[in-house]
Amino acid sequence: MLKVGLTGGLASGKSFVGQALAALGCHLIQADELGHEILLPGGEAYADVGREFGPGILNEDGTIDRKRLAAEVFDKPERLEKLNQLVHPHVFRRERELMEELAKSDQHGIVVVEAAILIETGNYKAFDRVIVVECSEELQIERAMKRDHLDREQVLARLRRQMPLAEKRKFADYVIDTCGSKEETLLRVREVYEALRRIEA
Repeated sequence: MLKVGLTGGLASGKSFVGQALAALGCHLIQADELGHEILLPGGEAYADVGREFGPGILNEDGTIDRKRLAAEVFDKPERLEKLNQLVHPHVFRRERELMEELAKSDQHGIVVVEAAILIETGNYKAFDRVIVVECSEELQIERAMKRDHLDREQVLARLRRQMPLAEKRKFADYVIDTCGSKEETLLRVREVYEALRRIEA
């Protein structure tokens, strides 16, 4: 099974590309979804994160309020590092387990793991190929403001804390630019998919 890492910057179009690859027949694993699951009550990181960050991050029903948790680590690198230490090992383990299961049933398939900080964590080394999704910063800002209901300054603050797309590009086997129309992006996704199929074949 060919293992492909899919990443990019804020509002660059990662999820759109991931869904397009899934529609073409790839198996899609979303690291963000796994992160959500392990923070649910009973999840692998729930108790540790609750102990570390305290009852202030909990909703009345005992679930972790992800926005409050995000506020706890916002602009606090050491606290973010602590959160990552508690969460990432479980996410990586789940990714491995899911890929192993998929490999048993579809030995010649392609599995795509969509992860925002694939390169920053060093986890990109676990993949056979890496796809970086990019677009202009202005388009990132416009999309993030619309999607996340943020103002321009809030989006810029998030972008400043991310690895620049130009830096991520250095780790890419394939780059998909989403500045054009959806149709143009889908054509490029198909090109990349065909290239991946040739490797697996």
